[in-house]
Order: sequence, then C-alpha cells, then structure tokens
Amino acid sequence: MSKAPTAHPRFSEALSALGLDDVEIRAFPDATRTAAQAAEAVGCELSQIVKSLVFEADGEPVLVLMDGASRVDVALVRVELDARTVSRAGADLVRRATGYAIGGVPPFGHVSRMRVLADRGLLAHGTVWAAAGTPHTVFALAPGELIAHARGSVVDVREQTAGVP
Repeated sequence: MSKAPTAHPRFSEALSALGLDDVEIRAFPDATRTAAQAAEAVGCELSQIVKSLVFEADGEPVLVLMDGASRVDVALVRVELDARTVSRAGADLVRRATGYAIGGVPPFGHVSRMRVLADRGLLAHGTVWAAAGTPHTVFALAPGELIAHARGSVVDVREQTAGVP
C-alpha cells in the first residue's frame, strides 16, 4: 500500500526523512484508536501493538512506548526520569507535543523533540505495529528499529501483575 494517501502527511515526511519509504502502511475503514482495535484489524497479538503514550514529567512531555497488552507503571517512569511528578498528559498537551491526536500518535515524527522511553517488552517480537499519525492507519517495523528511529531508551516501565515476571 502507498503511504501517501493513508498516513498522516507529517508522518509520511518523517518516514521519508529516515529513509523508510518502503514501510508498509495499512489503512482501515474503522478506527484503530485502541490497541485492541488495532490488533484485531491487523490480525496480530495485542502485545505486538505499540502504544505511544504521552506523560507529563515535572511539566515536560515524555513519550512512553508500551506494548498493547501492558500498562505503564507511572512510579517506574518517575524513577527512570528522576522526576518529582509524572502523570498522563491531557489531549491538548499530546497534540502540542506531538502534532497528533490521541489514538493516532506515532512513535516518531513529532512536532517537538521529547524524551522517549521504550519498554523492553517490545523487543520480544520480530515485528510490531504502531499508529501512522491517524486513528485509521498503522505501520509495521522491527521493534529495535522503531525504538532507534524514535530515539528511545530501552527501559523497564511495564506494570507488573501477580505471577508475571
């Protein structure tokens, strides 16, 4: 599929700037705003979906890349960033920091540079899928490559549940 008619134009430009012109973009008639919707549309495991979540740490936006089956442990993010306060960013801050609306935020190609934390769990897959700038589009990439293009630091910020390592 051609990325020009499906991906957000800013994200298409980011892909081209990174030399990723051959990345497959998939567009869906129904929104893929949630990880579960995206996994169902793509036909992959929920944990292969990359959630691009914006947090506010001591007043600064921070992007956390998390697999779709897991939740972010805000206390671990706070420790990783050596921040006093960390909370989920509101829709206005998400749009100001990234240039995209919640539900379509890609892992890179944002309007502003921010710190990026990528949970280590993403590396468990050969391919992961992330939003391509709209709630109707996703793209696939190897997780290590995605994290590198996002300029992310690999960290452990996944919420631990009983019995799960």
